Amino acid sequence: MMTFKHAARALHSEAKSSGMTPLNGKFIVFDGGEGCGKSTQARLLQQRLEAGGARVLLVRDPGSTRVGEMIRGVVLDPDHGEIVMRCEMMLYMAARAQMMGEIILPALADNQVVICDRFVSSTLAYQLGGDGLSADEIRAVAEIALRGRWPDLTLIFDMPVEHSRNRVRAKFEQRTETLFGEQVKVVKDRIEQRPEAYHEQVRQNYLAQVERDPERHKLIDGAHPVERVHQHVVQAISQVLGLDL
Repeated sequence: MMTFKHAARALHSEAKSSGMTPLNGKFIVFDGGEGCGKSTQARLLQQRLEAGGARVLLVRDPGSTRVGEMIRGVVLDPDHGEIVMRCEMMLYMAARAQMMGEIILPALADNQVVICDRFVSSTLAYQLGGDGLSADEIRAVAEIALRGRWPDLTLIFDMPVEHSRNRVRAKFEQRTETLFGEQVKVVKDRIEQRPEAYHEQVRQNYLAQVERDPERHKLIDGAHPVERVHQHVVQAISQVLGLDL
């Protein structure tokens, strides 16, 4: 059976004459709770696709634009505890609107593969229910921010909250950075500081998205070793990209 790398290269070669390939213009989101490994898996997929000849844009939400990174700094800063949930939702959507208009839509129009670390699926998990926010309200605002261009596939990385919280705890016990010549410990952001019960509800909200729309969402068990999770990601992505692995 043809490997993913060989298949992608063959498709890229055909694109020179046809101008099209199943790799072109796809928008894929990696999402899930804290410490689920989605960022690692997004980078691994980027490397694998690029090795096969695809042009890939990897972005993070919120962020990846000057305006988006400024909003990220505001919404995740622990000092901004007064931000109410509706404001939090709107800030995330504003960052997405900028990222869509500035880099994602142009990249898709240029037949690149766009991989996004978090997206609207995060808001439907983390902000749902806050200030009485409904899923319909969130999707209505998202429709405006995204200009109607929703992801082709959203991978939801799942694991028990206790497991994910242990990963986050270990990460912050080891993470430091140099600030004015001194090593300082990086603190958890506003979202990471919320209680375990909140994160358990977030997990259930993610699972509900998969159940609601299984054609555009795939559940990935993030508790397995990195390489095994990567293989599950490749299997899910292959369905969207049209590759027979």
